[in-house]
Amino acid sequence: MTASFERGADRVGEMEPIDALLADEESLWHDVRDLVAAFPGDAALKPGYYEEGWSVKDAVAHIGTWLAEAGVALERIRAGTYTRAPAGPELDEMNDRFLDAMRDVPLRDVLAQAAASRTRMRRAWVELAEPSDEALSWVAKAGPEHYREHLPRLREWLDGVRAAASA
Repeated sequence: MTASFERGADRVGEMEPIDALLADEESLWHDVRDLVAAFPGDAALKPGYYEEGWSVKDAVAHIGTWLAEAGVALERIRAGTYTRAPAGPELDEMNDRFLDAMRDVPLRDVLAQAAASRTRMRRAWVELAEPSDEALSWVAKAGPEHYREHLPRLREWLDGVRAAASA
């Protein structure tokens, strides 16, 4: 592990990279949650988020299932049973499988699952005695990097829903 990822260094006035990552995750998570809550009526259930037919609910389910995967990965890292992160076609297969599994789950349950998965991921993170670069990568990719990937489309979709409602 590189020194920049060490916990507990005493730097006055400077946030550690891990602390900054978790603060970023927290802030962006609230952005996602607030945007989803701003969708009126059943607009979050209607396809259009992506051309493939995703709804906002599907996007939240997607985010939540990757948060759950990150929690599992961190627990495996702690137990010494972690092998590797999925890549390439395996990622696409997992996304499809997750979407199918969550397709008929009500929005309130999708939101609860995403929040619970996020909590589990953060708990698994703090339970690591010595966070590795791989663990750090899982938190970043499932959390802030993933939120940043989806936030622009959430904002755009919400703007479109609002414009259609006011027309």
